[in-house]
Amino acid sequence: MTDKGLARMSDGASIAWRIEGPGDAPVLVLSNSLGTTHAMWNRQIESFSARYRVLRYDTRGHGGSAVMPGAYSLDRLGRDVLDLLDALDIEKAHFCGLSLGGMTGQWLGVHAPDRLGRLILANTAPFMGPPAAWQQRIEAVSNEAAGGMADIADAVIERWFTPKFRAADPDTIGVFRSELLACPAQGYAGCCAAIRDMDLRPVIGLIRCPTLVISGGRDPATPPAQGAAIAGTIAQARSVVLDAAHLSNVEQQTAFTAAVLDFLG
Repeated sequence: MTDKGLARMSDGASIAWRIEGPGDAPVLVLSNSLGTTHAMWNRQIESFSARYRVLRYDTRGHGGSAVMPGAYSLDRLGRDVLDLLDALDIEKAHFCGLSLGGMTGQWLGVHAPDRLGRLILANTAPFMGPPAAWQQRIEAVSNEAAGGMADIADAVIERWFTPKFRAADPDTIGVFRSELLACPAQGYAGCCAAIRDMDLRPVIGLIRCPTLVISGGRDPATPPAQGAAIAGTIAQARSVVLDAAHLSNVEQQTAFTAAVLDFLG
């Protein structure tokens, strides 16, 4: 069963969503990274939707979701998930988020544990400083005269994928580059502000649901040490390190998918 639509959030924003899989199966929510859309999970969807009712959505400011003005907060991104679950009459779900999606997952684990089954936090961190670096990125993408989103594209792609993968699969690199360039600068900057202002380090120890932390062994953005720190702070956490850079679900499709299904199953 496949369904899709727009859901209205408590602040009036619209969030684009898509559901695939058996209608009576447990729900698995997938949350995308900064600069991508729900399509970043295309390599997982066949396997995941065979066992789960998979709910994908575009983080606000991305894809088909609303581009709201101003800075966003992690609190708002987390509440978008809760509003979406309410709109679709879903009481409880497993949650898998990568990078920014994993930050949203950490917020949910702290603030809405009753809505979660199991939690997968991939290529993420509870804090990504310094804030000044995120402010510089906000200013860069907001300056259309200097190139806007194109100004950061090469550096982002280099963080997302290892040199070996970029050389071996240029078609995939082209798809993700196009998606990044299509991301509205205002929405991208809004989410950068959420990361800039985020510091979950004092509270992630409150997460009590079973948690899997996935890291990329070659990830320059959220290196394995950060994943190990998360897993070491959450009581019911286990961790796995994949031979990948930041978008480990793409670069190590088979291993990532297997790790998630094994954990959930």
